[in-house]
Amino acid sequence: EYPFYRRVSGFTSSLRTTSAETFLPTSVDQANGLHRPHQKPAILRKISAAQQLSASEVVTHLGQTVVLASGTLSVLLHCEAVGNPKPTISWAKNGEEVKYNDRLFLQPDDSLQILAPVEADVGFYACNASNALGSDSVSIAVTLAGKPLIKASRATVINTESPAVTVDIGSMVKTIQKANVTINCQVAGVPEAKVTWFKNKVKLSSTHHLHDGLLLIANVSLSDQGLYSCKAANLHGEVTESSQMLILEPPRPLPYLEDLTAVLSSAGPSTHSVLTSPSGTKLTVSPGSSALIGCAVDGHPTPNITWLYSGEPLSLRHQLLAAGRILQILNVSDFTDGEFSCLAQNEAGSLTQIMSLAIQEYQWSVDKVTACSASCGHRGVQLPQLRCLLDGAEVNASYCRETPKPSLQPIACNRRDCPSRWMVTSWSPCTRSCGGGIQMRRVTCQRLTAKGSSVPMSNEACAQVSKRPVDTQNCNRQPCVEWVASSWGQCNGPCIGPRLAVQHRQIFCQTKDGTSVSADQCSALPRPLSTQNCWTDVCGVHWRVSLWTVCTATCGNYGFQSRRVDCVHIRTNKPVMEHHCSWRPRPANWQRCNITPCENGTLLRGGEAEGCRGTKEGRVISQKLSTGPC
Repeated sequence: EYPFYRRVSGFTSSLRTTSAETFLPTSVDQANGLHRPHQKPAILRKISAAQQLSASEVVTHLGQTVVLASGTLSVLLHCEAVGNPKPTISWAKNGEEVKYNDRLFLQPDDSLQILAPVEADVGFYACNASNALGSDSVSIAVTLAGKPLIKASRATVINTESPAVTVDIGSMVKTIQKANVTINCQVAGVPEAKVTWFKNKVKLSSTHHLHDGLLLIANVSLSDQGLYSCKAANLHGEVTESSQMLILEPPRPLPYLEDLTAVLSSAGPSTHSVLTSPSGTKLTVSPGSSALIGCAVDGHPTPNITWLYSGEPLSLRHQLLAAGRILQILNVSDFTDGEFSCLAQNEAGSLTQIMSLAIQEYQWSVDKVTACSASCGHRGVQLPQLRCLLDGAEVNASYCRETPKPSLQPIACNRRDCPSRWMVTSWSPCTRSCGGGIQMRRVTCQRLTAKGSSVPMSNEACAQVSKRPVDTQNCNRQPCVEWVASSWGQCNGPCIGPRLAVQHRQIFCQTKDGTSVSADQCSALPRPLSTQNCWTDVCGVHWRVSLWTVCTATCGNYGFQSRRVDCVHIRTNKPVMEHHCSWRPRPANWQRCNITPCENGTLLRGGEAEGCRGTKEGRVISQKLSTGPC
């Protein structure tokens, strides 16, 4: 079916033998059979044009361009490589591994043969040689006469370390700053195509490093980021491929974080704040307080931030603010002393910044004592002062209520013999309460020992230390005074009740010789009354009543009796006008009596018998027996 297969294969085999001998390294001695040293793969480049065995067969080496004609029936892509160990050969088309079939297959000498090539076979074929020491790759372009062909890649190349990187057009390249980036635009076409470079659709000037389809961007910076396009054009048309270049900047620490300042201003004065750093920072807080921890980093693209506590993801209560750059701990008591870290990552690298949290504990301190209670003798003590401290500063003792108090014992101090000194007793009572008196006390010279005993000393021993205190002094030198009262005045006031009228008198403070002095000098004495209730003769009256008269009936509903009621003077027993007794209730001068039912034969007053009874208008009508029928 393929008449040229065997002949092409034989030609290739013969050609390969010749080539292998021609390109052996000069350090290898085949004649003597010396063992070759280890060598990484190297593909042999041919600079001669492709050989066309006939109008229908084409044989070419790597680095060449094959132009398919309408009568081409076979294309043999020859790949020779040297290396020790022997390299392994593989083929790729336009960056993807070649899928072999009955029309596209690998020859025993690792050449790639394409039978009955069609337009779909157009592309860049790469021969890859590799062994344990490395690899090498060279491409062959297979194209049609007409519109240019560009070797493009769809790979993403990330460079975070190398000072130079080379990519094929069509790749996405992400690189660090200051690297040298070369973009290769390999073009095939008949006639030869002209290559033009663009950045963000703007043609690049000759100041850029342009050579044979290569674009060199030296010492790249953020301003070099953008879309680079390679346009290949000839008489038959044009084609364009582009590569996007992104500048990577690994995460780096910043000296401040504006978001932290804004959040802190609204969090309140009890909130502590700190920034993490690569070398580590420390935050000391009191129990129960809150804290803001900032991760001030920069990078391109913007780093993702992950917070860790003691190397593990956060699990206790927290909040993330400012796109994760601020960690808010609502209550530091939920955590123990430990290390917080923020891990900032992007495609260019990572950065870890740490912060150590220390939670202060309230504790009792007895670092101070009171002054000694005595300068000498046997009773001098100092009392330890118990203080509640937080981070060395004294706070309210209530914060230490859950902390056990240390035991406190008085500390003996100044336990030594005292110098001789005057000892005095209390003053005796004054001999007079006023007008000048005398009081006395006892004065002795003694020395108090460290054991607590007093030793009598001579007066001369104390006189050398201080002047002898006096043992006699005057007292109560104020003049003797008394309260003096004038006679009671007239009894005045309405007679509302007995003894409610009042009378007044003057009260004076004066000395024993009758000299008036200020009332303040008599303030220590009980002051006599200056006002009292009094009794007037007008008020000496009362109601006088006589005996009740005989009841007007012995039974029935109409009996009554009366008596005399007069207002009389108590002393003279003579009647006076009744209004003088109005301050007392007036007694009744009549009352009903004998209110009981009457029976037949019941005697009326005076012993008369009631012989008959009748009624008239609801009243009982009685008739005496002596008068006849009723």
